[in-house]
Amino acid sequence: MKVRRIGILAYDGVQALDVAGPADVFTTANNILQYKTPPYEVLLLGTRKGALRTESGLSYYVGDTLPEAGLLDTIIVPGGSSLRLEPKVRTAVANWLRERARLARRVVSVCTGIYGLAESGLLDGRTVTTHWRFARDVQERWKAIRVDADAIFVKDGKFYTSAGITAGIDLSLALVEEDHGSEVALSVARELVVYLKRSGGQLQYSQPLLLQTRAKGKFGDIASWIRGNLDKELTIEALAEHAHLSPRQFNRKFKAFFGVTPAEFVQELRLDEARWLLVNSDSPMDDLAADVGYRSDDSFRRAFERQFGVAPGEYRKRFSGAAAVS
Repeated sequence: MKVRRIGILAYDGVQALDVAGPADVFTTANNILQYKTPPYEVLLLGTRKGALRTESGLSYYVGDTLPEAGLLDTIIVPGGSSLRLEPKVRTAVANWLRERARLARRVVSVCTGIYGLAESGLLDGRTVTTHWRFARDVQERWKAIRVDADAIFVKDGKFYTSAGITAGIDLSLALVEEDHGSEVALSVARELVVYLKRSGGQLQYSQPLLLQTRAKGKFGDIASWIRGNLDKELTIEALAEHAHLSPRQFNRKFKAFFGVTPAEFVQELRLDEARWLLVNSDSPMDDLAADVGYRSDDSFRRAFERQFGVAPGEYRKRFSGAAAVS
């Protein structure tokens, strides 16, 4: 079997997990496949030799520099503060990519690794993603690319871009799945105790989660309580009682705080939880609907399709390794 050489770039100020996450995915695949010749050779390639200090203060020791890389199957550019903030680092990475990327089968950026890849000009005219916090900055700097700020990862031709940090693990699992099939990728995910995949088409974060991050005090508690009681009958009276307010006061204050009505918030939490269960469990659809508070399979299906534009069974087929159960 052909050995696929995976080159992961490193530089002072790199994000440690952007390097370690993909490296562990590919080396775990080697351990699971147990071929006489490991299918992946993972190389750490530095802008210089020796110990490189990561953004978190950890150090990686690099034995090979970028010019010594040789032919690579897959190039991975991790993110990090110096790639974003230091033109010298960004230019060195971009120049090397212009020279070497054309010979690679796949070119990948993790999180803000896109700053080096975008600087190279290789992404011009393509659709990409990055960490939601930096999406606007990337779009303003490199106007010839199209930034999808919501996606976990995006493939455009041989270029793969991913969102924040752990999305690099999601994308690396998808690359293993491309090479060796879903069973191997699932085995790697199980070994690492992560989900097989959050598909690139899924959002980096959910709207209910975004709303919850704004919650403080009484409303922070009610948001957590709702999530823990989705299978209950969450009427305005029940919610108001938990918050020790009258239904009228609760409704008015809740809407002022979250910008949505309690009923809208509850439904978003229910459907967000349903999305997670569809991808990560094989529960029959009627059981799943009951678990998130819908009294009938039909009402759940209609609400889900209105929210996401796709039936729950189709969503499961599209985004999960599990077979749909209806």
